[in-house]
Amino acid sequence: MSIVKENGRFRARLKSGRQNIASKTFDTKREAKAWLDRERAALAGGLDPRAGKEPVKSALDRWLSIRRTTVAKKTYTADLDLRRLTPTSMLNVHLSAVSEREVARSFEKLLAAGLAESSVVRYRASLSVFFSWCVREKLLARNPVAGVKVPKGSDEVDEMHPFTENELEAAYLVWKMKDERLADILLVLGWTGLRWGEARAMQVASVMEVPTPALMVRRSQPEGSPIKATKGRSMRRVPLGNRVLPIVRELARDKAPHDLLFTTSGGAQLWRSSSLRLLDWTRLDDARNNVGTGRGRRLHDLRHTAACLWLARRIDPGTVQAWCGHESIATTNRYLHYLGTGADKAGLDRLNEGVSDDSGAAGGPQSEEDAS
Repeated sequence: MSIVKENGRFRARLKSGRQNIASKTFDTKREAKAWLDRERAALAGGLDPRAGKEPVKSALDRWLSIRRTTVAKKTYTADLDLRRLTPTSMLNVHLSAVSEREVARSFEKLLAAGLAESSVVRYRASLSVFFSWCVREKLLARNPVAGVKVPKGSDEVDEMHPFTENELEAAYLVWKMKDERLADILLVLGWTGLRWGEARAMQVASVMEVPTPALMVRRSQPEGSPIKATKGRSMRRVPLGNRVLPIVRELARDKAPHDLLFTTSGGAQLWRSSSLRLLDWTRLDDARNNVGTGRGRRLHDLRHTAACLWLARRIDPGTVQAWCGHESIATTNRYLHYLGTGADKAGLDRLNEGVSDDSGAAGGPQSEEDAS
C-alpha cells in the first residue's frame, strides 16, 4: 500500500515501478495523501524527489553564489540575511522536508525575537525567491512559502507626512534663504515625486519639451551605489507643471546632454547629509521640538507631497500610478485614503446639512422644552 499507518501516524511511500523513491510520515492521512499526490505529479513531470534530499543550507549557498552576479548589490545584501535569519532547524533539514508549517513558524519566531514586521516581509520575499529557484531547478515540486503570509503586527504604521501646497511654498521661501539652488531642487521634487536617488542620477537629456514638458526617469543612483535602473526596473514619464518648469529649464541651461541636471550651486553631485545640513532641515529646540526647516518630515515625504498634490488637483489615480511608477494601484490608493475622496466630501456635506459651523447649531436637533 502507498499509505501505511505506523504507531498512530501515516507513512506515505512514493514508488516508481518496484523502486522506492521517497517516503514521509504525517500526522493525518489527508496530509499523507496530499503529499503523495504532489510527488507523483512531480515525478510524472520529470522531477526526481531524491533531489529534495539536499540540505537547505547547501542549496542556499549555491543559490547565493548565483545571486551575487545576477541581482543588484542591495538585493544581494538582503538575500544574504537568509543565512542569519533562517532557523538552524530549517537550514539542516532536507529541502523536501520544509513545509508551510515550518515557514510560518520561522516568521513567528522572528517577530517574537523583536524583528520589525517590514524586515520579516523582506525576509519572506527572499525566502520565496530561493524556493522558487529550487522549483525551477527541479529540486522541489512546489514553493512552501507561496501560501504563507507574515502575521500582521500591532505596531503603529509609519505614516506619510506630506506637505500641503501652501506648506510647501512656505517651506520653499525658508529654504531659499539657506541655499537657493537646493531650495529649487526640493521644490521640483515636491512637484514631480522623484526619489532622491533618481534626482541624483537625472541627466539634462532626460528633460523633454515635446509633446509636453516632462522628465524621463530612466535611472537611479542611491548614495554609495553605482548607477542602476529605477525601482521596479521600469522607465516612466513625469510631467513638469508650470510651477517648476522654469526652474528645470534654468537648471539645464548651458549644460551638455549627459551632464547631471540636479547639482549643487558649485556643480557637484547631490548628497543627502550635506544638503539637509545646509538647509537646516532638522534642528531641535530646548523643548525638544523640531524647529528645523523640514518640520519633522523626511526628505522622502516630498515624493508623498507630489502624489497628494496631483490627486488633490483631480488627476485620476491611474495616471498618478503611472507618474509615481507604482507597480500596484493599491500603493496609489494609500494617498486616496490619506486625502479622502469626492464621496467623503459629499457625505460630509450631507452630514452638515442644517448645522452651522460654529458652536450654535442652526436647524439642529431640539430638546422637548425648545420644541414647546
